[in-house]
Amino acid sequence: QVQLVESGGGSVQAGGSLRLSCAASGFPWSGYYMGWFRQAPGKEREGVAALYTPGGSTLYADSVKGRFTISRDNAKNTLYLQMDSLKPEDTAMYYCAADFDPNLRGGSWYPPLRGPNNWGQGTQVTVSS
Repeated sequence: QVQLVESGGGSVQAGGSLRLSCAASGFPWSGYYMGWFRQAPGKEREGVAALYTPGGSTLYADSVKGRFTISRDNAKNTLYLQMDSLKPEDTAMYYCAADFDPNLRGGSWYPPLRGPNNWGQGTQVTVSS
């Protein structure tokens, strides 16, 4: 049974940093995309960042490029999202997800062509101005 457990959310002032973690279990960890998605109240869900394992290629939403970094620790089966220079518009529930095919045909990779098939429970990020 696949389990994705997020942690690391919280409240921070604009310009601050947070690091989200996603501990994965029951998952092959290789040959799949994993990523982070977010949804703010009253807004549609959007893809934030994606990472392919084992190749390590990454994808980002234009709104977070240069500020967010997705990475993984293979030994710990953990996915991370380092968020720097946070803005109030980054406030949202952040979800870890696995097993999806991002749209690589040009432009935004989100929405994905398939999946995600596995989701975590989410962790709240609040950025105050």
